[in-house]
Amino acid sequence: MTDDPAITNSADELVDTIGYQIGRLGKLRDRTNAQIAAATNGEIEPAAYAILFQLIHGGPMRSGALAEALYSDASTISRQVAALVKRGLIERRADPADGRVSVLAITADGRTVATQIRVRRNESLDQVMRDWSATERETFAALLIRFIDGYEHTRQQMLTELSAHRDLQSFYAPSEKKQ
Repeated sequence: MTDDPAITNSADELVDTIGYQIGRLGKLRDRTNAQIAAATNGEIEPAAYAILFQLIHGGPMRSGALAEALYSDASTISRQVAALVKRGLIERRADPADGRVSVLAITADGRTVATQIRVRRNESLDQVMRDWSATERETFAALLIRFIDGYEHTRQQMLTELSAHRDLQSFYAPSEKKQ
């Protein structure tokens, strides 16, 4: 059991453990991405490469749709897109539905880089899970998909609840749990 008096039962303890580990993973990813950026003198901004994968999976799209799909703000996407366009990994094309605006599309070089990133990422993940059985990997993949789908589904509700409070302290005040 935990020494935290706010955690009152094993279900709370499990959820607390999950929350803590997600935070840990986020910090590890942030730090690793910063180290990659530093090691490459800023040539590689790992977060920007999510754009390549989104364009591969979603096809050409407008910058605003890309920002929405990646849960990012327009200014961040704009900066990352500019860097990827400069490197020739994506390009701007006339929108077939409205030639007055442009869509972003991945280039052949972008596909090549995305393939290289995918191979390297999968090698790294294979190292992390080298001691895992095929069944453990399958279970983890299924549960991770389920968790992220659930998070995505409840995300807007969480944001709506937050906006109903005048400050973070009132939002984080203990709620009454149904018995």
